[in-house]
Amino acid sequence: MSADVSTSKEKFQERYKAYKDVIESKLAEVCNKTEPVSLYEPMRYILDGGGKRIRPMLLVLSCEAAGGSGNDALDAAAAVEILHNFTLVHDDIMDNADTRRGRETIHKKWNRDTAILAGDGLLGFAYRLLLKTKSARIQDAAKAFTEAIIEVCEGQSWDKEFETRQSVSISEYIMMIDKKTSELLKCCAEIGALIGGGTDGEIEALKEYALNTGLAFQIQDDLLDIIADEKKFGKKIGGDLREGKKTYLLLRALETATDETDRVLLNSVIENKGVKNDGDIIRIKNVYEKYGVLEDASVKVEEYTYKANASLERINDSEAKEMLKWFSDMLLTRTT
Repeated sequence: MSADVSTSKEKFQERYKAYKDVIESKLAEVCNKTEPVSLYEPMRYILDGGGKRIRPMLLVLSCEAAGGSGNDALDAAAAVEILHNFTLVHDDIMDNADTRRGRETIHKKWNRDTAILAGDGLLGFAYRLLLKTKSARIQDAAKAFTEAIIEVCEGQSWDKEFETRQSVSISEYIMMIDKKTSELLKCCAEIGALIGGGTDGEIEALKEYALNTGLAFQIQDDLLDIIADEKKFGKKIGGDLREGKKTYLLLRALETATDETDRVLLNSVIENKGVKNDGDIIRIKNVYEKYGVLEDASVKVEEYTYKANASLERINDSEAKEMLKWFSDMLLTRTT
């Protein structure tokens, strides 16, 4: 690695941390009321849960890449992060999840009713922050924000439907993660570019970048669930298999497996609504390796990341454009 590339990466990491710190401060200021305690305490708990803050960072960088100032986009950036956390709260309720980011989920720490209300409150705060943004195109931004909520709900609905279906195709899976993951990222890119005064062409290029980054991110998530280091990953490996989720890996394996014993093992994940013991997790991982599924998933992540970065060639050169390339590459090589 050349000294220039290394210096750029260090600079981008520093900028990422600086923006992340600003976003954290904004999130901490959102719930400045204390009563009723049953509403605001769980809301603060949600927003204190940490995370990579990928969505607000994408929004700010898209604003800069379109020629604007990142500072003008900070309220909107915090808004999309709050929206993201709203979706996680409701996802956790539907999945009956015990933990999120290493902490108890809201409905486990408090109760289901509290979690629903706290999630609804977050949605209100998200809109309040978005509408504080000073932009001549705030109406367009609000429309993109609203459409993203509908798309994410559709994605979650497809995800729940797939749980009860015996067969799901890879193209259907890609459609689902497009809605559930990529649509909110596309919303971030669009809102950021709108605030930055981007042209229609720049907005579309940045949305395409976000779409492909989202697909790469989710398939990488599927991959890490089975190959990551448990200590770094922060949760037990094979969680998707334990829950019976139809991930890219499982669907690809079902497409390619020819040995009947292997197919019976893979189908047992669906039929039994999840894997019950660690031994089967290891056996399924071996089946993935046998049919090149892990390598296939890695190649897919690289392809989507390449498409994301290629779309940036349609916008003017800038430091923000280079940082977006660094950003997608960082997500490609992440281990958590």
